[in-house]
Amino acid sequence: MPDQIVVAGALIADGTLLVAQRARPPELAGLWELPGGKVSPGESDSAALARELHEELGIEVTVGARIGHDVALNATMALRAYLVTQTGGTLHPNDHRALRWISIDELDELAWVPADRAWLPQLRRALAG
Repeated sequence: MPDQIVVAGALIADGTLLVAQRARPPELAGLWELPGGKVSPGESDSAALARELHEELGIEVTVGARIGHDVALNATMALRAYLVTQTGGTLHPNDHRALRWISIDELDELAWVPADRAWLPQLRRALAG
């Protein structure tokens, strides 16, 4: 079991997926990811993801089903993704260089952070409805 879980949210609306462009660290800057962040001690995955998306994007969400499997980021950290639905707030990139809505056709063309590529098959299925 990893010491640290990082959660990511796949927000799908009108057949498009919200992706966020990283501003840092330098080796990941400019690459695209599902937004999210670290789970704090004693916090559930869904509470952490709702908190992180509110901090990073200014939106409230309901956290849904898991997507795919955990992705090991290193020896102590794993990344976990969930479908999310926006329930309030106004989308704004507080922590990212840019936000973009992409279609199913753009999934493979996007310059993803390496870890998030693991979920492309599940994201494709989710976008296909």
